[in-house]
This record gives sequence, C-alpha cells and structure tokens, in this order.
Amino acid sequence: MQEPRKQTPDLASIDDVQGHPDTRRLRIDKVGIKDIRHPVVIRRRDGSDQHTIANFSMYVDLPHQFKGTHMSRFVAILNEHEQEITVGSFREMLTEVTDRLKAERGHVDMSFDYFLEKAAPVSGVKSLMDYRVAFFGARDGGRNCITLQVTVPVTSLCPCSKAISEYGAHNQRSHVTVTARLNGFMWIEELIELIESEASSELYGLLKRPDEKYVTEHAYDNPKFVEDMTRDIAARLKEDERIDWFRVESENFESIHNHSAYAMIERDRDD
Repeated sequence: MQEPRKQTPDLASIDDVQGHPDTRRLRIDKVGIKDIRHPVVIRRRDGSDQHTIANFSMYVDLPHQFKGTHMSRFVAILNEHEQEITVGSFREMLTEVTDRLKAERGHVDMSFDYFLEKAAPVSGVKSLMDYRVAFFGARDGGRNCITLQVTVPVTSLCPCSKAISEYGAHNQRSHVTVTARLNGFMWIEELIELIESEASSELYGLLKRPDEKYVTEHAYDNPKFVEDMTRDIAARLKEDERIDWFRVESENFESIHNHSAYAMIERDRDD
C-alpha cells in the first residue's frame, strides 16, 4: 500500500521561535555564525584575479526584546554571492547583513591566504610567497568601517649580535602584522611591500646560491631590533592619509632563545 504523500507545510503556519519575545532585557552585542568557508575572488593590483578560500564570520546585534536571530539568513547572503565575492562586494555584503537582519550594527570578517609571485633578487627565478590577509567590516548607524590586516614573514638580524661578535650575527624569521582602519582604497600589495621594505630582508619562496648570498649580506648590512622594525613601519603608516588608525605587531622567533621577542605600536590619526 502506497504511503500518502506528505503535505508541504505552509510557511506562515510554522512557528517562528526566534521571533518570540524575551523578558530578560539583555541586548546581545554580537550573534551570528563563525568560521564558515567560502570561495572568494580577490582582485590583484595588476588587474588579474586570484581565486582562494576565505573563512567568514558574520554577526549582528540583537535587541533585548527578541529571543534569537535568523542564523540561516547569514548563510543565504553568503551563498547568494556564490564565487563573486570581492573586496568591493565585501562592503555591500556588510550592508546587506545588517539590513536583512534588521539590525542596528553588523560585522563581517573574512580571512584568507593571499599569494604573490616574487622574483629572486639576483637570479630572477620566480616563486610564490603566501601571506595571511583579513578584512574586518563593521556597520553602525548606517556607516561602514573597513579594517585591513596583513601578516608578512620577514627576516630580522640583531644589531647587538652584529656589534659584539667578531664574525656573523644571529638572525631570525619574523612575523609582522599590520592592522589598518582605512578611509580610502589600499591594495593588499601596497601594505605587504611597505612591511617588507622595513625589515632586515624580505623572504622568497625559492633562492639560488647567488640569491642566498645577496639576502644574507643584505640582512647583515641592515640589522634591526624588533623595536626598530615596529617603529619604522609605524612611521611610514603615520604618513598615509588613507589610514585613520593602525596597529603594528612584530614578533621575532628567536634563533638563540626559546622564546619570541615582541613589540607593538597602536596609534589613531587624532592622537
């Protein structure tokens, strides 16, 4: 005997539990989804596109009188963009999240690996370098605020070690993270190049022996403490009118200690 076909329920007849009133009178500052992966397309400075995978977190505020938010709407907004998410449409998505969930404040964060092709300094052999990039978007009172973050691996060589040693000096790989709140457009490559230019030496994915000789000697001629790198980068960022606020963090993974050296500068343009 064939089972009777199930009737599709009328959407209007299904109870919207999230929309029920709440009596605890506690507004939630952020509620939403965290760490959902989605394809993105990032426009490079040379006009080409880079396809990568990003981690998204999407939140809104929730007034005290509502029991819950509609979590599925976050995923729906993300999927509606499919693979056409760019830095430009990131701003649009931030507005869309806030409006669709009828919130006063909204947040969209996305982080991804970004690859640049670099030529070695002597041989010119090309290879890829990867960087960690993130965009943090906040919307409040109808205004969008976008913050760009880039983590760049570099080399730092210790000035003290160079000064007190008869030969050689200890050096280490370092991570410099710059977080900048922007009032205008900035290419990811611009921030990466600024950071690399203030290190003892930049890094490369592939080096031949003449290249290795060059970067070793270049770092030796350009020694910097973790404090030096942080200050030099901060001085450059202060000069850029597109940046309203920034934080520079430098971490040296010490080669002669079992700990890291760290320095941070945070400044607002109004300071």
